[in-house]
Amino acid sequence: MKPELRRVGECQAPVVVIDDFSGDAETIVAVAEALAPYEPSGNYYPGLRRVIGEADEPANDYVERTCQDAAQFIAGAFDVDGFDLVEASFSMVTAKPTELNLAQRAPHFDSTDPKYFALLHYLQVPNGTATAFYRQRSTGIELVTSTNASTFIDTAEAETAALPLDSGYIQGSNQFFEQIGAVEAIPDRLIIYQGSLLHSGIIPVGMNLSSDPRIGRLTANFFLRGH
Repeated sequence: MKPELRRVGECQAPVVVIDDFSGDAETIVAVAEALAPYEPSGNYYPGLRRVIGEADEPANDYVERTCQDAAQFIAGAFDVDGFDLVEASFSMVTAKPTELNLAQRAPHFDSTDPKYFALLHYLQVPNGTATAFYRQRSTGIELVTSTNASTFIDTAEAETAALPLDSGYIQGSNQFFEQIGAVEAIPDRLIIYQGSLLHSGIIPVGMNLSSDPRIGRLTANFFLRGH
């Protein structure tokens, strides 16, 4: 493993980047492929998801091993004693840019809880993809809290509605959001960040939106709550 601690934005939010995390991404891709086909996510995620449960061996073994191996980095970067797993899934971006709803065309947050963390393990990733972090220009919001959440949401809804209907996935900065950092998607790279930090996947124009785990953009997504 090759860990690195980065900080983004005026808030200097920590983002942990670990290369060669598992040492065997190909085996994990095979595990993910065995669980396909996936179902539509049913939330803001622009694609398909397969939530991993305890009965999904060896996928659940992979989830437990990932949490154990990531624990030291979470404790060091975010000053928590431990965490609970909220959910883990294999995910694939499959929505066409013209199919996105307003929320999917703007950066988002996962929780206002500062101890709610996202782990993103890149498995099969097309060239040019990434995860980017943002500041809402008009409000200056980078981290969404229980105090500023309504301001962020109301502003984002109004501003995103003004974008062209064919704007698709956000690419870098635009008139409403400034990109404050980005992590390139590389197979077997794991990143860890606060779910309250505004973020979005970078999905390049022309990317293969296949639902096949060996062809499309396959990631493992973990949500954890620290304590």
